[in-house]
Amino acid sequence: SLTIFSDLCTRLNCRWYNNSVRWVIGIDEAGRGPLAGPIAVGAVAIPLEQNRWSFWSGLKDSKQLSEEQREAWFARMRDENMLRAVSLINSAVIDAIGLTRAATRGCTQVLKQLDIEPVEGYIMADWGLSIPWTWRQERLVKGDERIPAIALASIVAKVTRDHHMLKAAKRFPEYGFAQHKGYGTELHYKALKKHGPCPIHRQSFL
Repeated sequence: SLTIFSDLCTRLNCRWYNNSVRWVIGIDEAGRGPLAGPIAVGAVAIPLEQNRWSFWSGLKDSKQLSEEQREAWFARMRDENMLRAVSLINSAVIDAIGLTRAATRGCTQVLKQLDIEPVEGYIMADWGLSIPWTWRQERLVKGDERIPAIALASIVAKVTRDHHMLKAAKRFPEYGFAQHKGYGTELHYKALKKHGPCPIHRQSFL
């Protein structure tokens, strides 16, 4: 991961840095498969000149980290010279336009939140996401396992979505959202059978 990211910064410095590029932006999503709750799209913008590679030690895709490790990385990013943004696209929108278009909408929204001009950023995103064509970009298969910026974006998306589902658990305690975060576990299916869907369930997934 460090070699790939370092090589990217070298390429950007050679080809584009003197013209405009100032930020490497990682984008990833969390919550593609659950039966309830939003899909979260996260973005992390890292200054191109930030070459302290020791920062990345122990960094992995959010799915390969424990909840405690994700929270630690989430907090650590607040102390770094990075920009973060998250877009939560709710279940009603997912039902109305489909998951793929909902994720695309999330990508557009997080880029607006970052407030970086397209000429100043270079985006690295996981393969399944669609990024506006106005941005210079690379989309990589298993990018969240290979590129630190994408791994950080996956953590931002996952932690923010988990926090959202903990709030939902207080509104709808009968579904056990605090335990499964909306995914299709046995506990969740039993609750659905007993109570039926609630307003944050994705009707198109049931």
